[in-house]
Amino acid sequence: MRIYARHADDPSKPLSPRVTELRAWEESVGFTCLAHYLSFADTVKETKRKILDFLVQVKQQGKSIVGYGAPAKGNTLLNYCGIHPDTLNYTVDRSPYKQGHFLPGTHIPIYHPEHIRLTRPDYLLILPWNLKDEIMEQMAYIRQWGGQFVVFIPEVRSYS
Repeated sequence: MRIYARHADDPSKPLSPRVTELRAWEESVGFTCLAHYLSFADTVKETKRKILDFLVQVKQQGKSIVGYGAPAKGNTLLNYCGIHPDTLNYTVDRSPYKQGHFLPGTHIPIYHPEHIRLTRPDYLLILPWNLKDEIMEQMAYIRQWGGQFVVFIPEVRSYS
């Protein structure tokens, strides 16, 4: 089964070059085939396994990992994976409205970002992964003690 888009205002009207380019890319990666969506659950489960494997390795090595940010999408990921304070010690957020509270479901405490300087974690998990570059620049000082950045989405990856 193939899924195709039409021009919203007039189905007989040609699509813009940008939309045509986007549609070609979507087809090339499988977004127009139902099979792509049917395999999504398996992809999500595999990502969860990779996340948990990474966290187990970090803890077995005696290293610490903390989070940056308290976004809804990050919290959804932590809850789905069953990650709690015994694995992710805490998270930080710039919003004073979140500091001093806990992430829903996981009960991971939320602190001011300066808490990172005090505890000097080995890894900083960036929960708003779409802001990775900005946060890595903002928190670059963790490299002074050998700290690394990590994102879980779209794949588990660490950055020195």
